[in-house]
Amino acid sequence: MTPPREMARQVEARAAGRCEYCRMHQSLQGATFHVEHIMPQSRGGRAQLDNLAWACPSCNLHKSHRVAGVDLETGNEVPLFNPRIDNWNVHFRWDGYRILGQTPIGWATVIALDLNHPRRIQIREAEALFALFPPSDVAEC
Repeated sequence: MTPPREMARQVEARAAGRCEYCRMHQSLQGATFHVEHIMPQSRGGRAQLDNLAWACPSCNLHKSHRVAGVDLETGNEVPLFNPRIDNWNVHFRWDGYRILGQTPIGWATVIALDLNHPRRIQIREAEALFALFPPSDVAEC
């Protein structure tokens, strides 16, 4: 069994220090990012690498125990973005400093995690001053 501290180091390294949901870089943040259970432990999720994501506190707290959100176009419940199996560029795109959903999963995740809160947009603007935005591994619009 991998010790929790080593597992957290692996999750952070795999994410290159960025939240795997909103793509914020942790270097300018005062808060420590979290190891987030994609399938929450309260729903039977395990603490193993294929179920863990690196998440900023805002994404982690907004996601909480949720695994699904509502597609506002159809009203249907859809899974939230899963960074272990979903490609960010398929489900989201940048529109300036805003994240836009491109699929039902993307739309539901943008709303559920409040990915365009004014504070997040300000952080992205500040990241741009330090060449941290947009993330180099995410396609620009």
